[in-house]
Amino acid sequence: MTRTILDIHILQTVPPSNLNRDDTGTPKSATYGGVRRSRVSSQAWKRATRKAFTELLDSSELGVRTKKVVGVLADRILVLDPTLTPAAAQDLAGETIFAATGSKPVVPHRKNKKDVDDPAAESTYLMFLSDRQFDALAAIAVEGGKGGDVKALKEFLSVKENKARAKQLARTEHSVDIALFGRMVADSTDLNVDAAAQVAHALSVHAVEVESDYYTAVDDKNTDAETGAGMIGSIDFNSATLYRYAAVDVDRLQENLGAGHDAARPVEPTRRAVTAFLEGFITSLPTGKINTFANQTLPTAVIVKVRSRRPVSYVAAFEKPVIMGEAGGFLQESCERLATFVPTLEDSYGLADSGQGWVLRVGEETGALAALGSEVNLTELLTAVGDAVEARLTPVLPAARQGEAPALASESGA
Repeated sequence: MTRTILDIHILQTVPPSNLNRDDTGTPKSATYGGVRRSRVSSQAWKRATRKAFTELLDSSELGVRTKKVVGVLADRILVLDPTLTPAAAQDLAGETIFAATGSKPVVPHRKNKKDVDDPAAESTYLMFLSDRQFDALAAIAVEGGKGGDVKALKEFLSVKENKARAKQLARTEHSVDIALFGRMVADSTDLNVDAAAQVAHALSVHAVEVESDYYTAVDDKNTDAETGAGMIGSIDFNSATLYRYAAVDVDRLQENLGAGHDAARPVEPTRRAVTAFLEGFITSLPTGKINTFANQTLPTAVIVKVRSRRPVSYVAAFEKPVIMGEAGGFLQESCERLATFVPTLEDSYGLADSGQGWVLRVGEETGALAALGSEVNLTELLTAVGDAVEARLTPVLPAARQGEAPALASESGA
């Protein structure tokens, strides 16, 4: 069976910055090819991509990942039944979450002894539910617990069909971010969602050394006679040309978005999810120490490939660290490495099966990449990838037999 895999390769130069720091405040790093490289964790860039979704997608297509699921669901319940007290809504929410996910919310310890009311119950781990799932669970909570009657709701949810319905609501109508990045529910593994997207740790293509910025701050109220700093400190940073990589299993994404729906699931939601991920991953940036360094850069080169077998990273092109050019810089040599490595890799393994690839590049240093795909700008890239995904997921109709009416097109996209 032919698959649809989207590979995204990015070269991005970042000036002095601390995008993603470890427990000591030092920029994260990793040894690759025997030398120390700058590293930005996959989690940091996933978070940045998810935050970018808020500007690229409607809120109804997104999810909320929080321990405070009871509070979020209680707010939805109060919208449906404003006559309830907040406490009653929270009780209904707790019972509904338990029935739907198997996770029993617990009331955390008070953070402030002066608080009069106990805090709302929370799940014991981060729980990821879509906007539509919260709305659906709120509706079943109001239906079974009319007037805020928790006992009635418990009896309602004790009925096998109603409990199964609550669990079904939690496993359907997945949001785009759940479909892409997956979900783990420790208490109900049948609610787990396998991620459709893989994101690699970003690595510098060259060896990197950590530097330190010693700074002082002056007290505005000091007089000229008062010398010295009001505060002193230091911040570690580095600068790097990063190789970033991500892959999207478009078929799994389609399955995740369509789980629980009938065969008429259209292709459009998958196309929208793919293009949102592509734009979000390309343009997003982790915000670690962003106000200190203002390292607001965009990628200098983006290569996107459609594959039919499996995802393939090009990181091996940089296993031998790139050496700075005679005039400085690592970008030109990095592009030349890829221009040589990619065709050799693809010819050796027969990976150029789909024949679909695009290159977004900026500047003369990236000229070597022009041969790796059709040259596009960001808008053209999003349109081209969206069209390719839609074409590959839309079933091809069999030729009609002579004398027979043409078959109706299936819209399942499966």
